[in-house]
Amino acid sequence: MSKGEQTRQAILDEAFSMASRIGVGALSIGVLAERTRMSKSGLFAHFGSKEELQLAVLRESQARFAEVVLRPALRLPRGLGRLRAMVINWLDWTRAVNLPGGCVINAAALEFDDQPGPLRDEVKNSLLALRRTLAETVAKAVETGELRPDIDIEQFVFELNGIYQAAQQNRRLFSDPDADRRALAAFDRLVRDHAVIQQKE
Repeated sequence: MSKGEQTRQAILDEAFSMASRIGVGALSIGVLAERTRMSKSGLFAHFGSKEELQLAVLRESQARFAEVVLRPALRLPRGLGRLRAMVINWLDWTRAVNLPGGCVINAAALEFDDQPGPLRDEVKNSLLALRRTLAETVAKAVETGELRPDIDIEQFVFELNGIYQAAQQNRRLFSDPDADRRALAAFDRLVRDHAVIQQKE
């Protein structure tokens, strides 16, 4: 990377970490300038507006999520093993990338769900892309014969998302040390409910 690109990435790294703690909506050029000890004009050279900075942080979150959660799982053979690896990575991803305040996109979904505009659109499209990836992964497990062909994939993904949200609340709000174990137990039960029953010979 050029020096300018390195500087922009360093600013984005700090903004990403800050957004985890204070939310994307609270990010501003002024707040970030204080944190990075840079001038506002210097930051404007990299991010022309508060909204451009916030969008860049949301996109950085998506890129890191893909790198930590999706790509390692997608390298595994298609089927339930790949799906379970994806879920485990998903539950662990904020710790893996050291996000002290939790998932940026997850928090932004609550911040912007009733605020039309580019930020809401970015969050919505990010979460829809994740749902599509999960649905495709479930569909592959149907193709391998591990899940029943009559499965309602959208319902499965809906329930899987609910498991993740419950795990985050239990972990972050209630400091439940068993949150991940409970989440995986719920996932395994969901899988069993839709698994192909092997006939005894």
